[in-house]
Amino acid sequence: MHPGESKKPVMERVIIIGSGPAGLTAAVYAARANLRPLVLAGGLYGGQLMLTTDVENYPGFPEGIMGPDLMIRFREQAERFGARIENVDVTAVDFVKHPLVVRTYDARFEAESVVVATGASAVWLDIPGEERLRGRGVSSCATCDGAFFRDKHIVVVGGGDSALEEALFLTRFGRRVTLIHRRDRLRASKIMSNRARSHEKIDFIWNTVVEEVLGEERVTGLRLRNVVDGKTSEVQADALFVAIGHTPNTGVFAGQLDLDERGYIASPDGSLTNVEGVFVAGDVNDHRYRQAVTAAGAGCRAAMDAEKYLEALEFKIENNRDRGPLPAVS
Repeated sequence: MHPGESKKPVMERVIIIGSGPAGLTAAVYAARANLRPLVLAGGLYGGQLMLTTDVENYPGFPEGIMGPDLMIRFREQAERFGARIENVDVTAVDFVKHPLVVRTYDARFEAESVVVATGASAVWLDIPGEERLRGRGVSSCATCDGAFFRDKHIVVVGGGDSALEEALFLTRFGRRVTLIHRRDRLRASKIMSNRARSHEKIDFIWNTVVEEVLGEERVTGLRLRNVVDGKTSEVQADALFVAIGHTPNTGVFAGQLDLDERGYIASPDGSLTNVEGVFVAGDVNDHRYRQAVTAAGAGCRAAMDAEKYLEALEFKIENNRDRGPLPAVS
């Protein structure tokens, strides 16, 4: 038994796991429904927006807002309505039977319902300069950050459909888009490959990897290495978009919730999962849009679904109580 598990835990109406736009929006709606949600926010709350400098496509902020500032506002709004937020990581869950159990390193919680909003993490190159210049020219989201690089030289790393989608989208802004791929052919679908190859703004560098992001205050260039002959070179660039995939944060739910072929939590209908009383919202379930506003909408939906579920559960309990004990069988 972990420390903090000696006493029987209080039964929570709803526990929300995660604190990005999906989790905190779910907290706002659940709190306004008087469910007093407990948000297990993680050691670093706020999701991927905590790594984003300027957010210019979230409704209501015509001048833009810093990603961390936006998430602080989300959090303050949730707390204003009564959400309780703990900056702890969930280490395990038990959804096999009710009550639902959620564990952190030193505590055990029981809940009638759970909203999973743990998000997804971009796969990065893990090279010098990448982390330091993240938000200063290094990004993993063209829709979020592309408009900052009008008339600039933009580099995209990757070879699948996602990379080509990013590259094609970025042609709306950049004067030139260079796609760097470690192989000599793309992994993308034929239609996407043809579209990118025929675009006048897109060029390709094959059999090459990025070894370092150059620049002090912002991205100014990249150091490259040809994987065939080992030769290194430098190229001027104003931005680097890494498009080599995302990993859904589903580790603690393996064997507990159904996952799709990509590892995202499956939801056969809206926010519902395969476990009664467990709902899902945001990027842990959505590998297509991955936007703050779509995650927030999904968080609203999950909280409302959880509220309806709890109402039905309460009605069922009251109805059974009113019937009284079953007559004895003679």
